[in-house]
Amino acid sequence: MENIIQIPYTPRPAWAKVLHKELSRHRFAVIVAHRRFGKTIGMVNHLIRDALQSDLISPQYALVGPFSAQMEIIAWGPLKYYTSVIEGIKVNETKKYVEFPSKIPGAQGARIYIVGANNPDALRGTYWDGVILDEYSDMKPEMWTQIIRPAIENGDRKGYCYFIGTPKGQNNFYEMYKKAKTNKRYFAYLSNVYDSGILDAKSIEELKEDMPEVEFRQEYLCDFSVSAINELFSLEELDKAFSRELTEKDVPYDMPLVQGADIARFGDDRTCIWRRKGLMAYAKPRIYKKLNTMQTADYIALAMDEHKADMTFIDVGNMGAGVVDRLRQMGYTALREIPFQGAAIENKRYENIRAEMYFKLKDWIEDGGALPDEPGLREELAVIHYKYSKNGRLILTPKEEIKEKLGRSPDLADGLALTFARKVPLRQLGFDDRKPKVLMCNTEYSIMGAI
Repeated sequence: MENIIQIPYTPRPAWAKVLHKELSRHRFAVIVAHRRFGKTIGMVNHLIRDALQSDLISPQYALVGPFSAQMEIIAWGPLKYYTSVIEGIKVNETKKYVEFPSKIPGAQGARIYIVGANNPDALRGTYWDGVILDEYSDMKPEMWTQIIRPAIENGDRKGYCYFIGTPKGQNNFYEMYKKAKTNKRYFAYLSNVYDSGILDAKSIEELKEDMPEVEFRQEYLCDFSVSAINELFSLEELDKAFSRELTEKDVPYDMPLVQGADIARFGDDRTCIWRRKGLMAYAKPRIYKKLNTMQTADYIALAMDEHKADMTFIDVGNMGAGVVDRLRQMGYTALREIPFQGAAIENKRYENIRAEMYFKLKDWIEDGGALPDEPGLREELAVIHYKYSKNGRLILTPKEEIKEKLGRSPDLADGLALTFARKVPLRQLGFDDRKPKVLMCNTEYSIMGAI
């Protein structure tokens, strides 16, 4: 008698009538769908079905998203829930996979992994019988061409790969969709909010009313021709910045040494102190956790003295204001408090100081800025996107969204961006000391003809 396993999953009409059937017939597929379509849940259950039905020796499947922390939230929980009814299922919380009971004595059972594209090494050097690339727009094209494509070509075991996501302009996901529409080996599918029938007419009209037109067209009409949210730093730009190598000899002597200090707010947040001189950001920023106001001020003072910083910009959110007050009590004047949500100097272009700083960082990278290979920095910079506010000014991805994707606060990126908060005067010939006893000019640095 056949053992029937009832998974607590009720597919939406598009999945039941079209997608699950077509995916089973195709080795490659590209699915473009609007927000709230149920892309990830549908794919989780498709993998579960394939894992249960496979008669291969130790089959392996992976659901890959842009970031590990993000996938843990949106996919790991559902995978455990839908497989919890399977007798003998094993859950590995460390490596994020579930293992099904083996059908072959002595062999590993089928496994489904949840993986972040920010950890590509987890996907290398093995085989895959099926892979889902979720939100492929946010991944490097090399994830497919150099890692996944070779891994699903394993002798007689021809693994499959499906690309799913919502449009984000005409990027690698768009190119893959175009290819799928004309290539017989691929299945191509696009469903906007009017096609799917998932949302009622009233909900759709409310979304249109509350969202900028460009965002609605991209997120719910699946329009590749618009780009409501854009990556601030392209992957190519970051590759170049991290590959550049500069030393003190490459930086003009009169360039000021600028420090940026992002102050930890609570929990696992970090206080990060960066220093930058001209086109060179120094390696090994100072990183601290769980400091009180007095301790934070002491460590910033130590960095100011040791590096003879010409200016230190300090984030004054929450505890930062107290740190600035303490440093001034200690006699330090070469510092400036920066409220991230404060008004930008170029306030007709930028929504706030945070956006202005990051766009200056972007300009610096384009001009040849060199970034050190600090663990986590690339990931934090890559996840930052921008769009235009209703006032027509540039605004960045809210910090809360970044924390949700990364599983942590982007403290490294914020500390680096702070070194671009204001312009700082060039050093004067023979001037090489910035101890507290030396007073700084209180002039607004943004109006000085300086770097």
